[in-house]
Amino acid sequence: MSTSNKKAKVTESPSNYDNLENMSTTDLLNGLNKEDATVHKAVKKVLPKIKNLIDEIVVRMKQGGRIFYLGAGTSGRLGVLDASELPPTFGIPDNIVIGLIAGGDTALKKAVEAAEDDYSMAWKELSSYKICPLDTVVGIAASGSTPYVIGGIIEARKNGILTACITCNPDSEVAKEAEIAIEAIVGPEFITGSTRLKAGTAQKMILNMITTTIMIKLGQIKGNKMVHMQLTNKKLIERGIKMIMDETNLNYAKSKEMLLKHGSVIKVLQTLHK
Repeated sequence: MSTSNKKAKVTESPSNYDNLENMSTTDLLNGLNKEDATVHKAVKKVLPKIKNLIDEIVVRMKQGGRIFYLGAGTSGRLGVLDASELPPTFGIPDNIVIGLIAGGDTALKKAVEAAEDDYSMAWKELSSYKICPLDTVVGIAASGSTPYVIGGIIEARKNGILTACITCNPDSEVAKEAEIAIEAIVGPEFITGSTRLKAGTAQKMILNMITTTIMIKLGQIKGNKMVHMQLTNKKLIERGIKMIMDETNLNYAKSKEMLLKHGSVIKVLQTLHK
């Protein structure tokens, strides 16, 4: 399958700025900031698509479904980052949202040559997790033409699995293959083609929206607090103590005692409300 695209990619179009090496630090920062300010507008335009995806995922996850992210390079790292932050933040198991990156864990720190060009690898990796129709596969590809992502999306869809993509090019190949295509068109990058900038920021914002909203819908938040968070350091223990004090009439010492005994804010609250 060819990834050639006669239409020029927006993510590869020339920067609105030139002679960057001759610009002052202040001018460089102002330029970057001006470009970043456009990202939230592009994301706002795709909120209806994000909503559709979230609603579909929540139905599946309530029945035991999982989310799988597929990506390469910056996109892959963002997927792995989002997946890895959910267990400590929301107290979910680490096998509920899974980030897969072309080239494996090695690619998190340095590029793995040609890994993203393998159409079949993503599906092999997904199959090792015994993926099923309750699961969802989200392909993350700024260019929209990454073979690793496209191949995984195509095979997942063939097997009755909900598929979506997050891309920053219109009418891309991955968008044509995914059931729900989220296309945040952020325009040319400050450095031509450097999609770790605006495109990466847009992808991170969208991933935050998707999983944060899903976790709220699945009951992992009470009011506006992370009552299921893992107590992995002193700062989080102190945060948990304050949550208990805010929700109950307990003093600091008793709140701390119960938190350390039960291991999470939600377990303390459930115990007190029995």
